[in-house]
Amino acid sequence: MTGETLHGIVTRFQSGFYNVQTAAGMTVCKLRGRLKLRTIQGDVISIGDHVNITRLPDGSGVIEKIEPRARELARLDPTPRGAYRQILLANPDQIVAVFACASPEPHLRMLDRFLVIAEKQGLDAVIIANKMDLVGKRAAKGIFEIYPPLGYRVIYTSAVTGEGVDDLRKTLAGRISALTGPSGVGKSSLLNRVQPGLELAVQEVSTHKDRGRHTTVVRELFPLSGGGYVADLPGLRKLSLWDTEPEELDGYFPELRELVKHCQFNDCAHYEEPGCAVIKAVEEGRVSVERYESYLRMRAGDE
Repeated sequence: MTGETLHGIVTRFQSGFYNVQTAAGMTVCKLRGRLKLRTIQGDVISIGDHVNITRLPDGSGVIEKIEPRARELARLDPTPRGAYRQILLANPDQIVAVFACASPEPHLRMLDRFLVIAEKQGLDAVIIANKMDLVGKRAAKGIFEIYPPLGYRVIYTSAVTGEGVDDLRKTLAGRISALTGPSGVGKSSLLNRVQPGLELAVQEVSTHKDRGRHTTVVRELFPLSGGGYVADLPGLRKLSLWDTEPEELDGYFPELRELVKHCQFNDCAHYEEPGCAVIKAVEEGRVSVERYESYLRMRAGDE
């Protein structure tokens, strides 16, 4: 039937065309002109957005309405006309951060930044400790041991042996996941274990991803056979905390949140102030030195 209105989710964007997955199947759509005029300072629509479309006689469609977002992952992209707000993924359910236990060595400060982003956006965060076969499970747990007590789930995996892959597959099922992590950690191999062939599709799209203002930009949500979608977001590595005030940062560290109210000063930066409950907790071993240093560096604006 033509001219019917359907509800769906945007799963792919390229050159002004959007793939929208609906109950009736996938439709390639363009954005209604009036929606393009909503803003010139940021993305109007992104993968993960829920939309209403009208399907046309030739089988294509027009996006008529974009539903309000529950959450979003966004970054500022500097341009000659000012900062442009780029939406990397709309309505994610969780950030899945993949790090290697070795080769390369895990960059835990980068992981802490991802966790702060998840906390700020109200997202679940899952840590994947891959290449466990290189160090053994006991050593792997020693590397990431500070995170489970904070409420973060760590899944120990090996794309070589397949250990932990079933847990990862279940974690991704039925959810929209933002997959990220440094290069070389084995994301592609893990994706192939989760769903053979998926890593090839991700790699193909990644070759077109954000390579410059004048090249084709492709963003895509990949459907999983167990339900749900995964978005490979290498750009999340450069996601700055541009919309986070320094004084609110301690609220995104679970181990610091409850300590703040016990500081002597209301505007305590937890650096060298007297009567600081956070510094005391670090000295007593109740807060890890590594996480405290991550907090200080983020507060100072260091990467």
